[in-house]
Amino acid sequence: MHATINPTVNLLYGKGDLPVLLPAGIKTEVILKPAMPLIADPVGAVAMALETPVEAPSLSEMARSARSACIVICDITRPVPNGVILPPLIRALIEAGLPAEHITVLIATGLHRPNLGPELEELVGEEWVTQTVEVVNHYAQNAKDHVTVGTTRRGTTVRLDRRFVEADLKIVTGLVEPHFMAGYSGGRKVIAPGIAHEDTIRTFHNTTFMENPLARNANLQNNPLHDEQVEIVGMLGRVLAINTVLDDKRRLSFVNFGEVLASHAEAVTHIRAYAEIPIARRHPLVITCSAGHPLDLTYYQTGKGMVSALGALAPGGTLLIASRCAEGLGSEEFRYAQKELIRLGVDGFLAEARKRPLANVDEWQTVKITEALRQGRIHLFSEGLDESARNLTGVTCHMDWTEALTCVVRESQAQTAAIIPEGPYVVPLAHS
Repeated sequence: MHATINPTVNLLYGKGDLPVLLPAGIKTEVILKPAMPLIADPVGAVAMALETPVEAPSLSEMARSARSACIVICDITRPVPNGVILPPLIRALIEAGLPAEHITVLIATGLHRPNLGPELEELVGEEWVTQTVEVVNHYAQNAKDHVTVGTTRRGTTVRLDRRFVEADLKIVTGLVEPHFMAGYSGGRKVIAPGIAHEDTIRTFHNTTFMENPLARNANLQNNPLHDEQVEIVGMLGRVLAINTVLDDKRRLSFVNFGEVLASHAEAVTHIRAYAEIPIARRHPLVITCSAGHPLDLTYYQTGKGMVSALGALAPGGTLLIASRCAEGLGSEEFRYAQKELIRLGVDGFLAEARKRPLANVDEWQTVKITEALRQGRIHLFSEGLDESARNLTGVTCHMDWTEALTCVVRESQAQTAAIIPEGPYVVPLAHS
């Protein structure tokens, strides 16, 4: 499986796209997933998955002996098809005799902000869900909402949302896609950091984990983050999962249900065949994106697209990333981390971060952004950042797309370029 050569391409950007037009003299390699199989009847496929679980009893059998259920869903930064998967799941629980008032949907915000109002409606995707069961946000900094479940071999104290820990049926849902430090998202990652206490998350996000070379995209082998997450799952007894895989148009390609680790592994096997793209060489110019809405809502999330594209970027090359950043830079904590990066420089910032066993909130994303800054010259096109935010990015910013393309072509003097239309959902793997 190889990347395709195609000079006509659009990047995902916000809720639309951006055309990439490069001079004819530049040979362009477009790094795309192969065409993915699509599920013609998503609702029927979810129903079938619930009836044929992976390494677990049937859902109805488990529900009949349960007094409560907690269903964890990803927050607004993940385009999980909740409107397709939540109604049949909840109906199956109710039909098996579990009262609706004993079912909780818990939003795995990690240390992100809560999803409220119209955004909550968009996230859940089906009004019937919010009318039928309780839907609540996880708040990592509310100590009373958490319970200690153990300590990992690496010494991480694990505190998780008690609504999940104390539920008879523990179910996570999510999107399985490449993740730039956990290898692949979904499954065990929805639990930790998704519904973990602030201190547990901040341990996960310290530089011991962030700078480990095995904590990288598409790698689960000896990945310290993945291993930590798997160990945490083992502290909880039976955990179930609904896993989904989408194509670049957000259409369902795969869904399954079952024991969290076994079912997640099946989903990873499915997406790995499409998302990991061998390429012959690294390029002096790479043009990518932050996968469009909702992942490109903030500069904080944009770091994923930067780091994921580094597998295609020659050392010292030029990378241009397009990210709408409609909500600006990100949290105040991330803004502070970026201020420190600008004040101290890359080496000084990392030296300070390495001193902390508990990472400052949201500084981990700045730590990951430094990987891009150390490999090449980074440019950002965004219409959502004001001047003060642009000054804190640490990269060259552009507000005009044509000007951005002209600038990076001139700076790189490239004869070849790579374009990654889907951003961090694709992992380029260079042979050299």
